[in-house]
Amino acid sequence: MVGAVAVIILLLLIPVIVMMSGAVASGVLGWLLGRDAEVRHEGSELIELND
Repeated sequence: MVGAVAVIILLLLIPVIVMMSGAVASGVLGWLLGRDAEVRHEGSELIELND
């Protein structure tokens, strides 16, 4: 009985963990790419218009 409960809990938790890790990875990637764009295009007039 304990094994069945453990399997049910895992089946409920695994999709949540996968989605949350994807959200965290997307946030980190977006932040890194945004910072990279600012560094590469420093002094560009387009950055000033974006504010």
